Amino acid sequence: QVQLAESGGGLVQPGGSLTLSCAASGLTFARYTMAWFRQAPGKEREFVAAFSRRMGATRYADSVKGRFTISADNAKNTMVLQMNSLKPEDTAIYYCASSATIITSQLRSQSGYNYWGQGTQVTVSS
Repeated sequence: QVQLAESGGGLVQPGGSLTLSCAASGLTFARYTMAWFRQAPGKEREFVAAFSRRMGATRYADSVKGRFTISADNAKNTMVLQMNSLKPEDTAIYYCASSATIITSQLRSQSGYNYWGQGTQVTVSS
């Protein structure tokens, strides 16, 4: 059974940094596409970043490009989201997602992912 567990959220001041991790179990990590989504209060869940070693693809939402970096450690079955230059509008619950069957055109879509973590809260505030 595939399980995803996020960690690393917290409270940070604007301009600060946080590192989120997603520990995956029950899957062959290198064969899965991994992604981060987020949901702010009163808003729909939105795409943040995706990484697929299988497809050789990395994608970022325009709102985080140049500030966030997604990476994967296959040996540890862990995906990392390094978040720099954080803004108050980055405040949200961040979710880890994965899929073994997603295609390139679906990378930014929630419907392409089969497995989800429980989420970790990120709050950017002074």
